[in-house]
Amino acid sequence: MPAETVLLLPGTASDEVFVRSVFADPLSQVGAVLTAPRVRTLSERLTALENAFTGHPIVVGGVSLGAHVAAAWAVRNPGKCAGLILALPAWTGTPEHAPAAQAAKISAEIVANQGLETALQGTTGWLRNELTRAWRGYGDQLVPHLEEAATSAAPTLEELKTLDVPTGIVGCTDDPIHPIEIAEQWANAIPRAVLTTTTLDAYPHALGRAVQAWQRAR
Repeated sequence: MPAETVLLLPGTASDEVFVRSVFADPLSQVGAVLTAPRVRTLSERLTALENAFTGHPIVVGGVSLGAHVAAAWAVRNPGKCAGLILALPAWTGTPEHAPAAQAAKISAEIVANQGLETALQGTTGWLRNELTRAWRGYGDQLVPHLEEAATSAAPTLEELKTLDVPTGIVGCTDDPIHPIEIAEQWANAIPRAVLTTTTLDAYPHALGRAVQAWQRAR
């Protein structure tokens, strides 16, 4: 029997390199294979999901914005989705005053008006390394993507309730950009969801715990 393929999407202004670094090993440990497409815009994320479906339901998911896009696709295509692996959902429904949406909007303004290096000031460690690589990789698409992400809708709670597939969710108890309350809302709404948690000091690899949560939900 061939290994199960899981397609996971990056978050806002993140990339496939980050997705692979977090999820490739946890998925291999459960006999699954990661597909992490190179995508930059919201439409490219959706196209990747559509192209991945070849007639058999697939497991999809992602980080933050990637989780939103994958879950929204699953809502619209219930016969195509076999499961969900979701890390750090950032809001439910419209972004309103969601911290992650505000952060994306502010970052777009700083990059546009003061440049990339100024926008990266204040970040340190692994986060600075990840953002430096990923943001430079977006090139001229960075500001438009940050702006579109800041206004994009995630599934509503009513929509999430229709997702009757095994779902693993990882939330962070002390990440102000991705409030744990949102992950809890999603886990409570999705009928077959299992929620696991992490903390900032365990980032980024602890996001792979969503894979184990998905296994427990099966």
